[in-house]
Amino acid sequence: MNPILKKISGVLLCCLAFGSAQAQQKDNGKCRYTKTPEGWLMVLREGDNVIALLENLAREQQIPSAHFTGIGFAQQAVFGFYDFEKKKFKPKTFYKVEMSNLTGSIAWSGNNPSIHMHGTATDKTFKAYGGHILSLAVGTGSMEIYITVYTEKLERKKEQPLDANVLQLPCIE
Repeated sequence: MNPILKKISGVLLCCLAFGSAQAQQKDNGKCRYTKTPEGWLMVLREGDNVIALLENLAREQQIPSAHFTGIGFAQQAVFGFYDFEKKKFKPKTFYKVEMSNLTGSIAWSGNNPSIHMHGTATDKTFKAYGGHILSLAVGTGSMEIYITVYTEKLERKKEQPLDANVLQLPCIE
């Protein structure tokens, strides 16, 4: 290939890669996340799928493992209570609630990010509901999530008799 064409195509590839990274971070001109000294800060907007965006961030930024906390409004929060006999979650959906607390971790299951999230939601009468979060969509307003990244890559593996993914810790001698 002609050296000049090679140089031009290299510059174009760099521009495309940079533009793609920016496009994944922005939607309608609004940033979804920014780097902090400890990890990342996400500010999500109405309709955003919280778990999917956490997975995307972990994949794009190659986050080895992390924990996170958050607050904000949800148009829909699906909580699950684990039925140990049936070995599956019993879901319950809440609409238009405020997430007074989100807490969770990011690990990996094979090549895919694995998000484990719990939280507390309050309704307009100030009743609180909480537990394992199966899905979460941002409501009117926003949701802030603070992510603290760790250097050690952590994995989740299915364990019996629970038949659920459990965080695996490395043994240190």
